[in-house]
Order: sequence, then structure tokens, then C-alpha cells
Amino acid sequence: MQIGVIGLGRMGGNIVRRLIRAGHSCVVFDANPKAVAGLVEAGAVGATSLADLAAKLDQRPRAAWVMLPSGAVTEAAVAELGGLMEAGDILIDGGNSNFKDDVRRAKALAGRGVRYMDVGTSGGVWGLERGYCLMIGGERAAFEFLDPIFAALAPGIGDIPRTEGRGARDPRVEQGYLYAGPSGAGHFVKMIHNGIEYGMMQAIAEGFDILRNRGSEKLPADERYDFDLADVAEVWRRGSVVTSWLLDLSADALAGDGQLEHFSGHVEDSGEGRWTIEAAIEQAVPADVLAAALFVRFRSRQQHTFAEKMLSAMRLGFGGHVEAPEGSKPKA
Repeated sequence: MQIGVIGLGRMGGNIVRRLIRAGHSCVVFDANPKAVAGLVEAGAVGATSLADLAAKLDQRPRAAWVMLPSGAVTEAAVAELGGLMEAGDILIDGGNSNFKDDVRRAKALAGRGVRYMDVGTSGGVWGLERGYCLMIGGERAAFEFLDPIFAALAPGIGDIPRTEGRGARDPRVEQGYLYAGPSGAGHFVKMIHNGIEYGMMQAIAEGFDILRNRGSEKLPADERYDFDLADVAEVWRRGSVVTSWLLDLSADALAGDGQLEHFSGHVEDSGEGRWTIEAAIEQAVPADVLAAALFVRFRSRQQHTFAEKMLSAMRLGFGGHVEAPEGSKPKA
């Protein structure tokens, strides 16, 4: 199957590589010509512009996957591509856009007969080998047409035990990709996923901060403990209730740098945590843990603890996120 991919960064480039491995044909474009050249060497067809990419997609209906940071750059790419596509073509936003933007874009493109899909994509820098968890919104027929693409990107059932009682539910969910509903539904599910991620990361980070500070001289001498945090993380990976990929990443970071001295403690947020809290307010749903986890990130840009260094270590591990250095201007 043929697909265009726009945005060849950490995730976009590996999405192309995984699709090529599965036998699909990719036409690629990026503002950085070197990124395009690297994927041409891997077997993709390079394009010099969005118009060139649209012209080189010769299978009908055409499909193009935008993998760019949310905001103005994605908005511009979707608008330009939408003008280059024909009725029946499919335009996918695989980044982390706000679901309300998806609803608006889908309505605008529907006037030209272009089908818009939002695909929440989780997997970070490890997706090439592990596969990507996909949460998909848009027209059901477009989802079914693109099933070979989604199946190639998804991780597959792997060695995860099957859940009993699923009955006649869509088996593709067990493969790692979900049709979540109409436009915006895919990014809404991904938004909540990332909000939960904030809470899980914060719990791990705070726990290790408490462990680290148990040796404080302010405590009674016979109640002080000098824990090896790397060893605690490692033993928790082995059969404990809190075993998780985030704990795996924490163990890796602590084994290499037990004091996490390479991290400043300044922690960014990518937007989805804020949108999760906005949705909770809109729906009048309490979200105490998720809200607190978001506010800790705001506070980290003014003052921070070892817990924030743990957050930075996990963000670097799963997504390759490099935090702003000490003293930099915080994001608005």
C-alpha cells in the first residue's frame, strides 16, 4: 500500500522505516532535505514539497500522514495538503493535536470530499522495534481502507496475556490499534492516555524522592536509610504490582546516574496534560491526581526536587525529550 508521510523527526522517520519493512511504499517530505535523503536510502520516494508529494502519490484514493508538532506547523500542513487532495483522499494527523481542532478540520475538509483522520500515536522513540499503539478517529470506511497501514505500525499481540471475556469485540484492539469513533475521538483517547501518563510518572517520581531523602540528618539516626535507588527500581521490576515500562526507564536512568545529575529538574509539558484537565472541567469530572501532576511541572520551572529529575529521566527515555537547561525561560 502507498502512503505519504510528512514530518520525518524522531517518530515520523521511524514510522516510515517500519512501514517499508512491512512492504509498504512511502513518499516522504520534510523541511530538512537530509531527513528526506536518509529515508530515500532506506527505500522511500523523496519529495521536495507538499505539492510534489501529492503528485507522486499515484494510488487512488491517496493517503497522507502528517507527523508534525501540534499547533501552527500542523495547521499549515493540513491546510495546504487539503487543498492538494481530491474527493475520497485521506489526510491523517498522527501528531498530538487538540481533538477540537480535529473536529473543525474534518468539517472543513469534508466540504471538498477529503476524509480526515486523527491518529493518536504512542510509542515514542522505541516505536520502530516495539510498534506503535494507535488510537484512531474519523470515518469508519477510511479506517477500514487503511487497516494494512495500521496493522503494520501496531505492535501486535506479542507476549501480553489475552484478556478473558472479550468475546466478539474487535480483535484488532489486541493487536494494538483501536477505532475510537468519529473525528476527534482518536486524539481524545490519546489525550487522556497522556494525562494518565503524567499521573503515573509523578507517583513514581515522588516515591523515589521519598526514598532518596530517607537518609536525611533531620530524622532519628536509627530510622535513617541509605537506599540504592537503582537497586530498588530493579527489584520492583521483578514481579511487583508497580512493574511498568515507566519503571523500566527509571531503572535504566538510575543505573547510569544514581543522582540524576545530568538533569536540571526543569520539566516541560507537551499540551495534552492541560487539555485533559480542561476536558475534566468541561465535563465536571474530578481529576485530582492528574491536575496535581500538571501543576508540579509548572512549579518545576521555578523550583525543583529530585522527583522532577526522575520525570525528566522518564521523558528522555520514552520520547527522547531533552528538557530546557537551568535558568531558561519557561513555556507559556
